[in-house]
Amino acid sequence: MLDRKEFERQEAERLAPYAVKSEGSRGRRFREPEDPFRSTFQRDRDRVIHSAAFRRLEYKTQVFVNHEGDHYRTRLTHTIEVSQIARSVSRALRLNEDLTEAIVLAHDLGHTPFGHAGERMMNQLMEGEGGFEHNLQSLRVVDILEKRYPAFEGLNLSFEVREGICKHSSPYDNPPQVPEFQDPGHPTLEAQVADIADEIAYSSHDVDDGIRSGMLTISGLETVELWREAVRSVRNEYHVIDEDILRSRAISKMISALTRSLICYSDNLLTKNLVRTPDEGRTTRDKCIAFDDDIREKNKELKSYLLKEMYGNYRVIRMEQKARRVIGDLFFSYCDRPEQLPPHIFARLDQGRTKRVV
Repeated sequence: MLDRKEFERQEAERLAPYAVKSEGSRGRRFREPEDPFRSTFQRDRDRVIHSAAFRRLEYKTQVFVNHEGDHYRTRLTHTIEVSQIARSVSRALRLNEDLTEAIVLAHDLGHTPFGHAGERMMNQLMEGEGGFEHNLQSLRVVDILEKRYPAFEGLNLSFEVREGICKHSSPYDNPPQVPEFQDPGHPTLEAQVADIADEIAYSSHDVDDGIRSGMLTISGLETVELWREAVRSVRNEYHVIDEDILRSRAISKMISALTRSLICYSDNLLTKNLVRTPDEGRTTRDKCIAFDDDIREKNKELKSYLLKEMYGNYRVIRMEQKARRVIGDLFFSYCDRPEQLPPHIFARLDQGRTKRVV
């Protein structure tokens, strides 16, 4: 029988010295008895999956909205795809898969609908009230807003998962400074994997959605080296191929190229920097989870192409303006008549400022 103690023993043998071990967690904000079979981070992962906030990711759209088609990514499908990539990388580097997965599954819980356009609008609406930043909101969700336990607010996740949520960084994210998580500098290596897996999923799957929507074309993408190499590889392997399958296989090849670079170069960096403990993984001058220079430049070119050809498309800009109106109208309506709020939210008006509660 594999109970928690036996699992922790196997974890100590199987994981790299620089991986965070479940037994070495800094613990939870509120003390609880340990689970007899699940490790600390497995329990965190399960708590996130069963939360209301996780289920709501199904309705939070990114570039496209639901009425445009059910084959486009939502925050939920994006999160699942990030989790798959992140676990593959963590497994190859002998990091703690369960910690990585828990961070990934929770990292977008505080996002607004309508992607980053919604966040920009919320930040504008909350000017003078502390602003709005989705990493902080994700932390607020797991620390306060989820109601599942009688002894405490929130999900009472471990320090390492909460730190990974708060310090989540990518080209789209600039995490805030939170005193609790300032020492030492970088988050865990597992959190660093979560960050770059998020970036891989974004770039690759926005290409997929962009082609499906007609905003991008396979021929137009030929100017992007990462895509061109992926298509060449697919054509060499399959010769004549249906265009839909070509798109699917090329995106898979791109993900594989990015993931291989991340694994191999990160392994080199960990060796070069003599990283032997989880804390040493936090304190290197530069993060040890990274792409090599060649892939970094190719990925940068892809993101620049997407910014120009997709995120700057009139359909996306039009949707962003609609998002601003929808969120703004709801926000002002609730602020004007807060009794419209659901009772469990309305009850919070006794504890906080109206705008923050809304």
